[in-house]
Amino acid sequence: MSQDLAQVAKERGIRYFMISFTDLFGFQRAKLVPAAAIAEIQKDGAGFAGFATWLDMTPAHPDMFGMPDPTGLIQLPWKPDVAWVPSYLVMEDKHVAQAPRVVLKNLVDKAAEKGLRVKTGVECEYFLISPCGTVISDAKDQASKPCYDQQALTRRYDVISEICDYMLELGWGPYQNDHEDANGQFEMNWNFDDAMITADRHSFFKYMVKTIAEKHGLRATFMPKPFPTLTGNGCHAHISVWDAATGKTNMFYDNSDEMGLSKQGYNFLGGIMQHAEALAAITNPTVNSYKRINAPRTLSGATWSPNSVTWTGNNRTHMVRVPGKGRFELRLPDGAANPYLLQAVIIAAGLDGIERNAHPGKRLDIDMYQEGHTVKDAPKLPLNLLDAIRNFDKDAGLKQALGNDFSAAYIKLKTGEWNNFCTHFTQWERDHTLDI
Repeated sequence: MSQDLAQVAKERGIRYFMISFTDLFGFQRAKLVPAAAIAEIQKDGAGFAGFATWLDMTPAHPDMFGMPDPTGLIQLPWKPDVAWVPSYLVMEDKHVAQAPRVVLKNLVDKAAEKGLRVKTGVECEYFLISPCGTVISDAKDQASKPCYDQQALTRRYDVISEICDYMLELGWGPYQNDHEDANGQFEMNWNFDDAMITADRHSFFKYMVKTIAEKHGLRATFMPKPFPTLTGNGCHAHISVWDAATGKTNMFYDNSDEMGLSKQGYNFLGGIMQHAEALAAITNPTVNSYKRINAPRTLSGATWSPNSVTWTGNNRTHMVRVPGKGRFELRLPDGAANPYLLQAVIIAAGLDGIERNAHPGKRLDIDMYQEGHTVKDAPKLPLNLLDAIRNFDKDAGLKQALGNDFSAAYIKLKTGEWNNFCTHFTQWERDHTLDI
């Protein structure tokens, strides 16, 4: 594809470019730029006020510019005269160090310097709910074990097939769509790829799903735990590392190993395991996140979420499972995870593990939901966002790997979010305290 966006506009009939970036809280921000002005915007950037978004800035900061990255351009299949273009944030001719896509780029570059190319796939779960957000959109979706429910999937065929058709058109290689474990919940899978490509597609996927749901009079939510008794929205990440030169040799693969993992694969996994209590602040970034990973049993019989730092073979009751040779699945992240920071923290923790020759610890081949109480030496995942933030703040190595400017900004804003939550009065407080 041409790097000249003005030329791309002429060739593809694009009238508008949506210059987009994702802030620290995962909100997507954009400016709509007419094709007639895109040459200037590509040169100088689209202007934003950082303080007006979730970035650690004040109204006194200089203008911030979104510099479009043509390699990430996606033409909207449902509105082909508009193209979505992710951008790198720049201020005073320097990358904004706290910007999530910048953080990821730095880590992708660091991996490349070591001859490594991280590839990932994500499993994005979401609910289709009523526009008011209080109930699932399909009143007939009431099965006690609704996973793979054929009838419920068929009733949402128009929405699911439209989204899948668009992914096919975009060349993402979607290969399956299913009704997930909760009533009203769905998952759509597409091919894994380089971490930055996956992050851009993950970001666009959330935008696309919400947009198409609205088109059909529904609402889509990736909220980790939108309904107390139903399984939450995970965002499992499948991780492998390949050679940087060609991207064709899986550096994690070792056929002689019982699990099919190389020493480097185990070291990368070791980094994930050893930083897990801290990286949860990134992979599970909201107050609501901890209602998913520390949830009681759901109506279906299982939460499908971890609560301890353990790993295993092909067993879904652990934080990490190895479902096949040459890769592993991190089951900790949820639907609120920032697409760019999710990839960044995986790379940061994994590279640290390789550098330190980290060992992932003992493999456990038990059902953690039934026998987890017998495991006495596995760290527990944070019980709430504040614990996760504190763990992250104590993990100097992870903070440095992600960038000190980013880490300081993230901790500051997330602590503010927690403090804001703590000032909120709930019905639970009234029910349990009013008559004391």
